[in-house]
Amino acid sequence: MSPRPLADTARRGISDNTRRGGADTARRGLPDAARRGWCPGLARPMPTGDGLLARIHPPLGVLTLAQARTVAEGARRHGNGHLDLTARANLQIRGVTEATAAPLAALLGDVGLGDTRADGGPQRLTLTSPLAGRDPSEILDVPALARAIEAAGRAVPGLPAKTLVAVGCALEEADWSVVPTAAERVAIVPASGAIPAAECAASEAPAFLAFHLTAFIRTGRRRMRDVTAEEWADALAASLPPPPAAQGTLPPRRGRELAAPSPGLSLHHALPVLALDAPFGRCTVAAFERLIAVAETIGAPDIRLSPTRGAILLPGRPERVDLAALAADFIVAADDPRRAVAACTGAPACASGSTPTLADAERVAALFRPFAEAGLSAHVSGCAKGCAKPAPADLTLVGRDGAYAVIVGGTTTDPSDLQLPIEAALERLGRAASVGLAAAFMQPDADLGRNRRPA
Repeated sequence: MSPRPLADTARRGISDNTRRGGADTARRGLPDAARRGWCPGLARPMPTGDGLLARIHPPLGVLTLAQARTVAEGARRHGNGHLDLTARANLQIRGVTEATAAPLAALLGDVGLGDTRADGGPQRLTLTSPLAGRDPSEILDVPALARAIEAAGRAVPGLPAKTLVAVGCALEEADWSVVPTAAERVAIVPASGAIPAAECAASEAPAFLAFHLTAFIRTGRRRMRDVTAEEWADALAASLPPPPAAQGTLPPRRGRELAAPSPGLSLHHALPVLALDAPFGRCTVAAFERLIAVAETIGAPDIRLSPTRGAILLPGRPERVDLAALAADFIVAADDPRRAVAACTGAPACASGSTPTLADAERVAALFRPFAEAGLSAHVSGCAKGCAKPAPADLTLVGRDGAYAVIVGGTTTDPSDLQLPIEAALERLGRAASVGLAAAFMQPDADLGRNRRPA
């Protein structure tokens, strides 16, 4: 497929919905003071309420046990003893200082965990299933393809820091999804529904993506989902040379979902899998060291970070797994209601947060079980940035001046006429089990004004 036919197709695909989507995206924009910050790395850690936050981007989200031990050492020596496990299968060391940032970067760089680029672009462009390379149902070598796409992406300067390519699966939040369709063939599906998908040989995918990532930069957009068909057509028309041939077009589709097993010990196509989630993505160094010890005991060769903010171990000796011993540090059961509640670090560890979100999320989760069982989700955010969950949740609590703005069925940036202290929010959540979330958090006319500030 040449860029001209794709450009023509894109122009023909312009719709009122596409135009409205771009306008909606602009209206949802946050003021500068409330935007989420840049993507930190090791060379450029981010200031937070508990010091600097240094993010580690393990290649393909996989840590050897030796690398994991070095991460623990670095967090203990150069941080405050707390780690975050992120939704993009990265690790964050908290409490780093100006004096310890450089020694930490050097320590981790020596074991292959250093930053990969210095231009402000994504330190890790791709996200794969934590089972990639070991999944018996895979029809191509996903890790090899992801590594090739990473190499191609590093040659594209100017990519927005949050650019994401899902490889081996379809992922809603990814800018592009590379989905296997047959042996050594993939569909390349953009997040923007205004742009057609394409199919090509897996070997052509890295160069094909590099060409289109370069075109993406020309649109000036930060996320692929916000690109209109007209913008895309113009960006492609200005792109030379043309991309590698891609045969045929496909309608956008979800394809194969990212394989992230639920917590506990299970079999995935006869492969023993131990999945553990960190409650709200937070983990102490001591707990992480215990995880490493468990991996050694059960014969797991590595720690595979999961987008569920947890870790996957592939035990060679599954009979040695002791879930009860792990339950003090990790979520080990699929029905744990904390899995349905997203929460950021909040106060005091985050300078932007005004509420203790981690403690409050624990209390929300205890009351949220019936909703979690029904497939609903909640989000407890310390501020309007919504770092833990940019997507909508069935119940969103946004920290404001020590209380929470309440949004039912929306995101942290949606308007709210109801603001409650945590105790009042929990009381209404308890009532919601019988009347529903919308009814429980509906503000009576007589309450207007009274609940805008903490009681």
